[in-house]
Amino acid sequence: MNKVTNPSVFPMGTEIPEQIGRYYVGQAYLQTLTEQGGPISNVTFTPGCRNNWHIHHKGGQILLITGGKGWYQTWGGEAQELHPGDIVNIPPEVKHWHGAAEDSWFSHLAVSVTAEGAACEWLETVSDEEYEKLREEGYTDSFV
Repeated sequence: MNKVTNPSVFPMGTEIPEQIGRYYVGQAYLQTLTEQGGPISNVTFTPGCRNNWHIHHKGGQILLITGGKGWYQTWGGEAQELHPGDIVNIPPEVKHWHGAAEDSWFSHLAVSVTAEGAACEWLETVSDEEYEKLREEGYTDSFV
């Protein structure tokens, strides 16, 4: 594995605990920055790490990309390459995944949009075959 690299100006934190880490392929790190106004956390992915498909019920999520290169994809949609400064607004009930490019560390602030009854439902793994298609299909479009 590559040397630990923090691509963000925010603290990298510690390895994601097993109860959440089981929903990731590869290693990720988590640092909660604040709980006021809704949780905001810095999430750092090692190269090739990605989370499972998941849905934020009721509240949705906002990703503020702070470092490295990564990916975001909605179910049935095309993958979008992410770079520092990109913003992804994920409405409630949208099945999606996000994670690092295979050759880059990746970091984003995860902003949980608060709503009564909000919850995250973790689903199936983004398979190696699905992830490999990103390179094979040559996705390079930036997403803002």
